[in-house]
Amino acid sequence: MSRAASSDSQRINRQVWINQADITQTKIEEKPLSLNTLSENEVVLQVEQVGFSANNISYALTGQKMGYWGFFPADEQWGIVPMWGFASVVASNCEQVQVGERFYGYYPMAGYLTAVVDKPNTFGFMDAHPQRQSNSPVYDQYLRCKTDPAHVDGMEAWLANYRPLFMTSFVLDDFVGDEGRMSQVVLTSASSKTAYGCAFLLKQHQASRHSDYQVIGLTSQANKAFTESLGCYDKVVVYDELACLERTSTWILDFAGNKRLLLDLQNDLGDALQQTLFIGATDVKSQQNKPDGKLKGQLFFAPHQVKKRMEEWGREQFNLQYAQAWNSFIKHIQPQIDVVHYNGLDAAVALYQQGLTNTLNNRQINLLTLTV
Repeated sequence: MSRAASSDSQRINRQVWINQADITQTKIEEKPLSLNTLSENEVVLQVEQVGFSANNISYALTGQKMGYWGFFPADEQWGIVPMWGFASVVASNCEQVQVGERFYGYYPMAGYLTAVVDKPNTFGFMDAHPQRQSNSPVYDQYLRCKTDPAHVDGMEAWLANYRPLFMTSFVLDDFVGDEGRMSQVVLTSASSKTAYGCAFLLKQHQASRHSDYQVIGLTSQANKAFTESLGCYDKVVVYDELACLERTSTWILDFAGNKRLLLDLQNDLGDALQQTLFIGATDVKSQQNKPDGKLKGQLFFAPHQVKKRMEEWGREQFNLQYAQAWNSFIKHIQPQIDVVHYNGLDAAVALYQQGLTNTLNNRQINLLTLTV
């Protein structure tokens, strides 16, 4: 027998659907949701607060290539963009998950998520819903706010916006430090959160790695002043000044996904280019134009590095090192960024459309309250 939060057992789940073939097209679908007919171990979470950034645009841009449309399937033509944030249990047919509990995790751009609880423990559970087509268990984990060591009340905006991105920053820095021996690390889309989170760690760990590499950010002229003000880079270069980069042993960490830019860098650096890691696709416009030419490099998929380090270090040591890095970074960045609040799915759609035009304000983080 499922347990619901109130006698209101019938609800409407409003969802934002994105056309997979043309991600500029959106529509809001309404689906009936029953809270008192749950199968064994099913729970319903009401999505409350989520972050929105260029990261969510990357999920849409790479939805088919990277499998992001599989987490919260809509239909063959339409998909739902994933978002990171917080939700509360409003109905449960699982003894280990109680109505009223709050969880941090990966949610749809929607009012509710129905999950199937698997491997419940003190810290949370994994979602094993049969419709969920996951590409990594990292995305399937839901953490209890009351036992999550990284959770701090009042920091929801920062956790929702930076925590998932900073995990990529953390393991990317670890990968570069472990694998690379270079004179400079060049990060494209340097004003993006994942990029400057990684740059901060690369600089912080430079001495302990006994290295003198330079951390260089590539960005647009419009974002140069902001990127310099972050204090995360040794040098910031705009895209039309690539000629000023030294032809020395170089790693490129690519967050932009602009093939033309990468081909130019590859040509300019020649044999000095040791490695290119493909991480994101923040440059929406460039995705429409794929010039001829073969890029050399490899895809960096953060969950693989997370799994590797958890197996090598153990979960407790991994979480400790991550927490230390997170605390250091957030102390550095928090005074420089403002929090802006939005309400409702219509606001989510508006932010999504703004993100497609690459005009989100870098000095702000967006916290969406979907339950209004």
